[in-house]
Amino acid sequence: MSSSQTNNSQINLAKFAWMSIIVSVVVFGMKMTAWWATGSVGLLSDALESTVNIVAAIVALFALRTAMKPADAMHHFGRGKAEYFSASIEGFMILLAALIIVYTAIDRIISPRDLEQIGWGLTISTVAAVINGGAALILLRAGKLHRSPVLIADGKHLMTDVWTSVGVIVGVGLVVVTGWNRLDGIVALAVGLNIIVTGINLLRSSTAGLMDKALSDDDHLKIVNVLTKYERDDVKFHALQTREAGRQRFVSMHVLVPGAWTIQKGHDLSENLEADIIAELPDTIITTHVEPLEDERSWADEPEGQHRWR
Repeated sequence: MSSSQTNNSQINLAKFAWMSIIVSVVVFGMKMTAWWATGSVGLLSDALESTVNIVAAIVALFALRTAMKPADAMHHFGRGKAEYFSASIEGFMILLAALIIVYTAIDRIISPRDLEQIGWGLTISTVAAVINGGAALILLRAGKLHRSPVLIADGKHLMTDVWTSVGVIVGVGLVVVTGWNRLDGIVALAVGLNIIVTGINLLRSSTAGLMDKALSDDDHLKIVNVLTKYERDDVKFHALQTREAGRQRFVSMHVLVPGAWTIQKGHDLSENLEADIIAELPDTIITTHVEPLEDERSWADEPEGQHRWR
């Protein structure tokens, strides 16, 4: 049995969560100012979503700090799944914000009211959307680079807020052009329904991570390419299984070699192929089980749900 892993670089991803918190607080203040100036329920719904951004960013900060802790006697594989819990909480918070927006929008559709100081309100909301958009792009880029579910979730959350702001700005602008005040509530309602879809999708993806979903097809193909390079008449592989927990990947497989090989020779083969896989997939823990090729029992112990690598 051989196990190998990369030295996980201790990148301080928490700094991105702090950035998200600061941006969310600033943007919330700007949006509340825009609502106070105009009385627009669309702008109010936009501001309410920003309160969720603040809470979600704080949760993300704690999740990242937990996930970055090294493995210990109680957590042999680390705490990477903490990021999925955070992403799930963000999904629920997005749904909560959406329901509040929908309720407020319906009330305003039933009882429309005139808007005031629209120019100032739209200007402030536009600047807030630009700030949010910049922060969202930074979070998404960092999340993809470091394979962090919580940063990706936070980035998507902020980007949803950007599109919410764009929709509200357009809606309030249409109120000015048409003079039909109910448009304010109608746009807010459409925004709320769109956010519900985003929240559901985020919950679905985070739940898949908690359920030990296998690595992506692209990652699996990289593993297959390495194994193909080592496969010969006297070297075979099976029982390939994969999963991920936050930024960390887990791969296990059986390596079948001639029973006459020395332990050292089988170990060297395992170490070499593990090193090649890690070169393709950083932050990977690999476990290999060396078995005699001639033994029928070696071919009868394939677990269910394994990757068919050939």
